[in-house]
Amino acid sequence: MTTMLIRRRVPAVLAAAALAVSLGALAPQASADDGDGPFGPACASVPKEGAGSFDGMAQDPVATAASNNPALSTLVAAVQQAGLVDTLNDAKDITVFAPTNDAFAKIPKADLDKVLADKATLTKILTYHVVGEPVQKADLADGSFKTLEGGTLTTSGSGDAYEVNDTAAIVCGNVKTSNATVYIIDTVLMPQ
Repeated sequence: MTTMLIRRRVPAVLAAAALAVSLGALAPQASADDGDGPFGPACASVPKEGAGSFDGMAQDPVATAASNNPALSTLVAAVQQAGLVDTLNDAKDITVFAPTNDAFAKIPKADLDKVLADKATLTKILTYHVVGEPVQKADLADGSFKTLEGGTLTTSGSGDAYEVNDTAAIVCGNVKTSNATVYIIDTVLMPQ
């Protein structure tokens, strides 16, 4: 009797296992689109290995990680000029909206030089790009965040297309460093 019962259950168990495996193959797989990894068109230009890669940046605090990304060299110079390297590197669980070199190039050179020479104004602008808490991709759809400068910035969008303050596009987002989440943007944000 026991042998007959086992013979009946084995095919049922195998059928259930086969069904589970086939359903698993049909289930959506985790990807960067799920919010876990970097997203955006500029992410394709990030090196695959080394200090400037996503894995390399995850090992360093945010100002150091940014210094390893050639597209952020103007931002890094501005952060150094304002004396904010240690402030950013020592912060915990922050979010940085990091303008690219091309974003800074949109500002007329005379205006940019004037801001770079004025430490108080430069600090105000740079700290407006920093939120004192982690911002996840899911938070970007309709977000409002207080910045270290004291102002508020807003985000909107869906999928892999998000904007900050309706003026700056996120070109590579959800980049992790050892102490921050970075969203690389194509326009410098100006506080009110």
